Formats: sequence, C-alpha cells, structure tokens
Amino acid sequence: MTKVDLLREQGLENMDIAEEWLLADSAWWGGRSWFGRCALRLRNGEPAGSAPVAAEDVPAGARTRRLGGTVLPGLRDAHVHSGLVDLRSVRSGGIAEVHDLGSAPDVLAALRVDDPTLPRAQVVGAFLTAPRGYPSDRSWAAAGSFREVLSPLDAEAAVGEQQQVGAHAIKVALNSDAGPVLRDSALAAIVSAAHDAGLPVIAHVEGEGTMRQAYDKGIDRLAHTPWTERVDEGLLADAAQRMSWISTLDIHGFGTDTPQLRTATDNLRRFVEHGGTIHYGTDLGNGPLPPGVNPREVTALLAAGLTPDDVLTAMTDLRSPVPPCWVPGGLDRTPSRFADSLSSAQVVDPVAPDLPA
Repeated sequence: MTKVDLLREQGLENMDIAEEWLLADSAWWGGRSWFGRCALRLRNGEPAGSAPVAAEDVPAGARTRRLGGTVLPGLRDAHVHSGLVDLRSVRSGGIAEVHDLGSAPDVLAALRVDDPTLPRAQVVGAFLTAPRGYPSDRSWAAAGSFREVLSPLDAEAAVGEQQQVGAHAIKVALNSDAGPVLRDSALAAIVSAAHDAGLPVIAHVEGEGTMRQAYDKGIDRLAHTPWTERVDEGLLADAAQRMSWISTLDIHGFGTDTPQLRTATDNLRRFVEHGGTIHYGTDLGNGPLPPGVNPREVTALLAAGLTPDDVLTAMTDLRSPVPPCWVPGGLDRTPSRFADSLSSAQVVDPVAPDLPA
C-alpha cells in the first residue's frame, strides 16, 4: 500500500505532506509585529506564508507541531569565515543562515552540499584586494581566499571569478593600516562590474580615509562598523542614505571596554540616528567569539541605542528562504535580559511526516 493509499484510507488524501504548522505561545515577525498564541505555516521546513496566524485558523486535519516558546524568522550572522569555524556548532547555537565574507574555494564548495546540520550559506568568494594588500600577509588567509586585482582591466575578470563560485556579493579589502589598498580606478571598475552583474559590493574599511573612499566609489555595505576613526557627521549622514553596515562590535574587546569599541559604538549610534541600516554580524572566526547567537554582540547593539525589535530586524530577512528559529522558554524582551534570552534560540529542524513506509 502506498502512502497516498494510506492517507486516503484515513480521509487525509488532500493533505500536503510537505506542509506543517508550528504552534507557538508567541512570535515576532518583522518590524514590531508581535503575536500571542499563534501558528506558522511551513513548507519543506521554510515559512510558507506572510506571517503567523491565530492558532484556531489552522485548517482542520493539517499536520501540526507544538513548539511553545517564541517563534522567529531564521536568525542570520552576516559576517562569518566558514573555514575558521565549526558551522554545525553555529547552527546548533541558533543561527539559521550565515554570510561567508571570504573563504578559500574548497571551503565554499563544502557549503554547496545540502546538509541539514549546517546553516544555509551565502558567499562572496575571495577578498578582492590590491597587490600585496590585506589580507595577503595574514596567516589565517588561506590560498584562494583573496584575489589581487592588478588593474581596472583585471577587475571584470576578478568579479567574474567570484560569480563562478556562486557569489551573492563582492567583497573588497580597503585596509590602509596594513598595506596597499586598491587604487580608485581599480575600485571603481570592481564596483561597476559587480553592479552590472546585479551584485552589491561589501568593503572592509580600516585606516584613515578608507570610509570616504568606500562611499565615494559606491560601496553598498561595510563588513564592519568603522572603528579606526570617528566618521565625519556629514559623511555619516550621506552614508546612512545609501549604505548598510554589518555590526561586528564584539571583536573590539570580546566583552571588555576598549577605545576601538567606543569609537565603533559612537559611529554606529550616529549612523542609526541618521537612518542607517544595521545587519547583525560577528566576524566569526576572528578571535574568541561564541558560535551561534553572540549575547555580547546583542548587548553591544543595545548599548548603541538599538531596541530589541531593532536587533531582531538586524538579524533577520523575511525574504530569505531559511528555516525559522524559536526560543524554547519564550523570548524575554526586557532589555537587561534580552541578549541572554535570545542566545538560547534554536533553529527549527524539519520533521518528516510520520507515515508508514
């Protein structure tokens, strides 16, 4: 007897076995959209509707799973180096999606494997940098994780190479404290080639003048909140209208106060006050950062003026096809307890229909 025959025998022949409903005590689903007792429709383990609905609106006979707690969109870390961390630990720590911002080809190939124990991944390919530029001199930068761009003519080829490995964005390194940086003409050519291909450009900016260079040449996102200089108010206001920033505050002290953390926090606070968009990211692989949701990063964002709802917005993208997350004990939105509560989040694992073979 087939599974269809069994479903027909039970009067459930119209049930979609790829679909289920999660039943939760509460949910947050973008902006300031909080729900009480509710249900979230999943298809193949991913949200299939626009938002949770009242639990009593679940269709009769539908497959349901009781989770309790608080359901959230899939949580994302927008700055990870997959070759330097255990991604299974990252997923078990509550992160459903990672953005790899620079890894070697063999690492990127492993991310393309359909493995439910790993977070979903988007990649940029290699760092594009100046000849002998950062991170070519770093011990952690494996062969193939950076690509030196020799000239404006070389820029289009460099961007095309990253497209071949499935890049969702292009990353450039502008670190004047560590060595040469891309000339304006080469950087402009990279940005032009990337934008022509429909890809945004992310920049690592470090050192005097690099924030200005990134803005002037059309960079779309910063890989880190600037920390080596206090960004000029006018530049900051302009950048807030066109750029987004990835937070990475905790790398400046790993829980202790430092001048770099204070500078970054001040820049981030003013950027947000001007309307700038922040993405939660940790630079995971860079120092003693916890895998999964980092409560210190969350606490730093709160200290910079973000609300708990703002932090959740920075950690999620409702358009991204990733599994949802949930906080088993319910998410405590009290600012003093929010970070620790959120760090208990888990990714919702798919459950196969319980049908006879």
